[in-house]
Formats: sequence, C-alpha cells, structure tokens
Amino acid sequence: MSELFDEVDEEVRREQLKKLWDKYSIYIIALAFLIIAGVGGWRGYQYLEAKKAAEAGAAFDRAAELADQNKHAEAEAAFADLVAKAPSGYRILARLRTAAEVAARDKPAAAKMFDDIASDTSVAAPERDLARIRAAQLLLETTTYPNMLQRLEPAAGKDGAFRHSARELLALSAWRANDTAATRQWLDMIANDGNTPPGLRSRAEALQALLPPVAKS
Repeated sequence: MSELFDEVDEEVRREQLKKLWDKYSIYIIALAFLIIAGVGGWRGYQYLEAKKAAEAGAAFDRAAELADQNKHAEAEAAFADLVAKAPSGYRILARLRTAAEVAARDKPAAAKMFDDIASDTSVAAPERDLARIRAAQLLLETTTYPNMLQRLEPAAGKDGAFRHSARELLALSAWRANDTAATRQWLDMIANDGNTPPGLRSRAEALQALLPPVAKS
C-alpha cells in the first residue's frame, strides 16, 4: 500500500512541476539567456580593455623612445595622442610625459600643465604630488619662496610619497630667498626622516654647511 501512495505522490509532483514549467518556462529561459549574455558581454569588455591597455602600453613605449632620442616634438605629439585616446592609467602617465616634453621648449607652459594635473581631483594623490614636484623644479629659479611653499607644502608632509624631493626644493627655495630659519626647518626635517635617500641627505648636509652657525643664547 505504501508503494502505491509513493507512486501517487511522485505523479502529483511531476504534474506540479509540469504546470510550473508550463507557466514559468519562458521566464526561466529568458533569465538563463540574460545570464549567458551578461557573462559573455563582461568577458568581451575585459578582452577589449586588455587590448586597449596593450596597445596603449606599446604606444607609450614608442613615445618614450622618441623622448630618449631627443626627438621632443615627435614625443610630445605621441604622448598628447595618448592623452586623448589611452585608458585612464596610461592617460595620466601621458599627461605627465607630455608636460615633460613641453618643458624642453617652454618651461612656464610645462609648469602650467603640471599645475593642471596637481589640481585635478580625479588623479590619484601620488601622481598629483609628482606633478607638484615637477612644476616646482621648473619654477625654482624664477618664483618666490612663498609661492614654492604654497605649491609644495601639501606634498612635504610625513606621509607624502614625494616628501623628500618636496623638502629639498623648499630648502633650496628658502636658501635662495635668504630665509635661514625656513632653510634650517626643511633641512632638519630631511635629517630627521629615517627614510631620506642617502644622496638627498648628502646634498642637504652640504647645504646645511653653507648656513651661518646657530646663534648661542
């Protein structure tokens, strides 16, 4: 008797499943199609992005080779083309390199380009700090210490990726302005930072030797 009930239950279940399939099969098929299409589309997107990145990388290398050969006009054009067409990562690098090539013929214009990168909030903080450093390097001999301080102080903090270069440039600018106190302040920061690169530390010590002795109280 129990076997008969089992057969009846199985038949009922099959009938229920058939009714559910007849009612919802179109939705199940559509959902499966959407899942397959979505996965295929994502894979296609990944492939295209990888292809674009590879092409941008090769174009960046070619532009860098032109720069190494001192073909600055051609390199500038090649990097500018990458700025217009490359994926985000290479586009930022190309902006930095375009400004560097412009510096070979027009330092103020290049500094303005670096300033634009430094003020672009869509750019990551390390690249923005690098742009600040590069602009300051170009303007060191022509701008004032207050201007350099305004430019570089954000990059000179203890967590700045380029704090060592920022501090050195600020020390040099203060020294050029005959501001001994500010020069000593930045040199002390360089000396007291255990991560200061040896070469930069040596330059800072040489500049320190040029300063007048600290007055005894």
